[in-house]
Amino acid sequence: MLVGRRSRAEIERLVALYGSSGMGRIEFCRSQGLALSTLGRHLRKQRSKPSESRSKGVERGRLMPVELAAPVASVIVLSINGRRVEVGRGFDAATLAQLVTVLERL
Repeated sequence: MLVGRRSRAEIERLVALYGSSGMGRIEFCRSQGLALSTLGRHLRKQRSKPSESRSKGVERGRLMPVELAAPVASVIVLSINGRRVEVGRGFDAATLAQLVTVLERL
C-alpha cells in the first residue's frame, strides 16, 4: 500500500504514539505503515531540540516522583528517548537513576 506524504503534525503524532506504545521500532513502524528511517529521523530531531518538559523546569535524566494508587508488582519507566525499564517491588532508586542516565546517553 502506498502512503502519501504525511504532514508534520501526523509525524509528530506518530512519534508521540511510538513513545507511549511500548512497542519496538520495527513492530511499531509495521503496525502504522511507517518507514523505519522516517521514525528514526524524527526521533533524532526530537532529541536534538529542547523538550517542552525541560523548558518547564524538568531536567533531562531526572526521575520524577510518582504516587501509585494501589500496590503493584512492577513499574515500567519510560525514558525520553523511548527506552523502557521495568523494575520490581523493592527496587533501588539510586541504581535505577544511574541506569536511566546511561540509557538516555545511548
